[in-house]
Amino acid sequence: MEKLLYLPTHEYIITDGVTGRIGISEYAARQLGNVVYVDMPEVDDEIVAGEEFGAIESVKAASDLFAPVSGTVVGVNEALLDNPRLISENPLKQWIVEIELSDASELDSLLTPEAYTELCANEKH
Repeated sequence: MEKLLYLPTHEYIITDGVTGRIGISEYAARQLGNVVYVDMPEVDDEIVAGEEFGAIESVKAASDLFAPVSGTVVGVNEALLDNPRLISENPLKQWIVEIELSDASELDSLLTPEAYTELCANEKH
């Protein structure tokens, strides 16, 4: 069964505990507006939990992307290279990278959807 988990920096991971797809949350996509560029790692790159793995730019702002967990990149969403706006339209469907997790226990430190919703509600105040 797949789980959806979040970082406080607005990245998500949808994972089965072995692999995961990482992207930005709907909240982050709304804050950014129209995405114009996504910088992502390449297949076989290693990413480390809590560290930057890429960047995203919109007409409003640029933001670094942080890895929710450590792992090896096994896929990138090539559709975003040609049309980065797709991420603005459906961020949970338009993941950025797919990884093979190196330590599934790192998932335990991430936010549940309920905790993440509460975090976003508090940011608006």
